[in-house]
Amino acid sequence: MPAMEWSDKLELGLGKMDDTHREFVDFYNALQAAPPEAFIERLDAFIEHTVAHFDQENRWMEKVNFPGCHRAEHDRVLVVLRDVRERAAKGDTFLGRRLVEELPAWLDNHVNGMDAALAFHLQTIGFDVETESFRADAAGGCGEQGAGGCACATLSKDEAA
Repeated sequence: MPAMEWSDKLELGLGKMDDTHREFVDFYNALQAAPPEAFIERLDAFIEHTVAHFDQENRWMEKVNFPGCHRAEHDRVLVVLRDVRERAAKGDTFLGRRLVEELPAWLDNHVNGMDAALAFHLQTIGFDVETESFRADAAGGCGEQGAGGCACATLSKDEAA
C-alpha cells in the first residue's frame, strides 16, 4: 500500500483546516509504514490526532450551528478506529491493515464533501477558524451569523467553487 500524498485536491483554502488535514496525512503515512511491532503505537497516535482533528471541526460547527450529519460521521469513524485498535491489540492484524487500505478513499470523500461544505459555510459567514470567532467585517452572507441551516451547508467542494 503506497503512502498518501497531499494534493491540491485536499486543499480547501482554510489554513487551520488544511494544516490539520496535512497532519492527518502525515499520521496516516506513519501508520501505513508501521512494522507490525509498531502498529498499535502508531494507530494510537493516529487516533489521538483524529480525536483532536474532529474535536476542532465539531467546535466550529457548534459555534455556527452548522446543520447536518458531519459530526455523526466523525463519531462513526472514531467508533471504527477504536474497535479496530481493540481488535488489533488482540492480534487481529487483518482489520488493522484493511483500515489502512480504506482511509485514503474515506479522507478524499470526507474532505471533498462534508469538509468542503463546512469550509465554504465558514468562509461565507465570516467565521475565522484561527480565533474561532466571527470577523468584525462578517456580513453573514449565508443568513445571520451562526444561524447555519443554509443551502451552502450541503454543497460539495466542486459545487461550492
